[in-house]
Amino acid sequence: MTTFMARTAGGVDSEFLAGLAARVQAADPAARLEITNVMTGENLGDVPRCTAADVLAAAERARAVQQRWATTPIADRAAVLMRFHELVLRRQDEVLDLIQLENGKARRHAFEEVMDVCMVSRYYANTAEGYLRPKRRHGAQLALTEVWEHHHPKGLVGIISPWNYPLTLGISDAIPAIVAGNAVLTKPDQRTPFSALWAVRLLEEAGMPTGLVQVVTGSGAELGTPIIEASDFLMFTGSTAVGRTVAAQAGERLIDCSMELGGKNALLVLDDADVAKAVDGAVRACFSNSGQLCISIERIYVPAAIWNDFSARFAVRTKELKLSAALDYSADMGSLTSAKQLETVSHHVDDAIGKGATVIAGGRARPDLGPFFYEPTILTGTDDSMIAYADETFGPLVSLYCVDGEAEAIAKANDSPYGLNFSVWTSDPKRGRDVAARLQAGTVNVNDAYAAAWGSVDAPMGGMKASGMGRRHGEQGILEYTESQTIAVERLLPVGAPTWLDAGRYARIMTAGLRLLARLPGIK
Repeated sequence: MTTFMARTAGGVDSEFLAGLAARVQAADPAARLEITNVMTGENLGDVPRCTAADVLAAAERARAVQQRWATTPIADRAAVLMRFHELVLRRQDEVLDLIQLENGKARRHAFEEVMDVCMVSRYYANTAEGYLRPKRRHGAQLALTEVWEHHHPKGLVGIISPWNYPLTLGISDAIPAIVAGNAVLTKPDQRTPFSALWAVRLLEEAGMPTGLVQVVTGSGAELGTPIIEASDFLMFTGSTAVGRTVAAQAGERLIDCSMELGGKNALLVLDDADVAKAVDGAVRACFSNSGQLCISIERIYVPAAIWNDFSARFAVRTKELKLSAALDYSADMGSLTSAKQLETVSHHVDDAIGKGATVIAGGRARPDLGPFFYEPTILTGTDDSMIAYADETFGPLVSLYCVDGEAEAIAKANDSPYGLNFSVWTSDPKRGRDVAARLQAGTVNVNDAYAAAWGSVDAPMGGMKASGMGRRHGEQGILEYTESQTIAVERLLPVGAPTWLDAGRYARIMTAGLRLLARLPGIK
């Protein structure tokens, strides 16, 4: 294959990529992993193929730096995040090119990653000190017991991230871990390492100590277990099947983990919805990032009263989407990321058609545009005999289902082992919120595809059921990277009966006291 040589508008060329790859330390520099330019199928560049020994060495380097970082004032750590925020905005063209080249998504969808990283950085820069500072808690003996809650960094946080959001998932989960005083050992997906390496370089330019975040590159099957064994906390984003293995391994080591896993996300169009707005929302919900989004929609439930109108408009809008490999904002949808993803989407569509489903938009690969392009596709008549009915496709494929009304839509949406992100469309926000509260999903967007909940970084984000455990964002998203410690200081009298007081009399006095405390307002 041809090696990538051309210089992009963002300044990305072979020299630029080689500089990023050189940040990875490996014992055998000759062992390389080729990275594909998804838009063309040609060779983009290469990175070291790390081993388990390389992971261990990286962990040791990170821990050595973390000891100093943990003593750095939180305000100084937060200042690094704000400088990083500005650097990302200033040099966004570099990473937008990287994301498009190694992932294949349209630039408008790549820019969502830039926004996400900046919002997460700003949020934790402004809130970390408040979340992490020691807090007074009520004591056992009220004024006699002084109690403080402290939060200490875990130490070394391991992060294993996927290919679909190489910048967001490559660095956003590391940001709260870093500001909480941890070191990070991160492994981006072997297909998309450059965006994460770029982010770490900018963090160091922003003032983060060199070596605090160590990047290892290679296969998850080879490096996953060594990362878990070397870490004090594990953050994983990926499939439910792999997540079960990761959770079991973390459990064996008695370390905490947080995981965002698979989904078969549903969108509900209620009978009072503005159909035009719902159609626009469905297009975004289903085909952003070519459907390769953990929280994208693969099931849509539409009431019979508006079925014909919605399905016709949705098909027309989907057929109008522009597919392109251009490194600019002209494309509505980009490429799939690999031959494997193309094979999965094609198989799901062909299986459904062969068993009686109808294609009302799309349904074809587009090799004329690039090796992994596939048209945004809508199916009707999907049933439980078809793979696409219940299994996650993770591509630009959605099935439409006609329902009698709200109750049936809710029941069918909940009839899934997954519960990551759902969407509800209605003209009545209160009704939408009431329906959302009945849905078994970690996030539900009313009159939005996915960005409202995802972008509201003050609120927790994660999955129910087989879609994950733990949460990113908000207070939980930083405190999960810490160990909570309670310090209780007793004044005057210890807790329990003093030696000079009869135990029975002590019990009677405390019984009366407990009854009194139960009646006093403000006593927890």
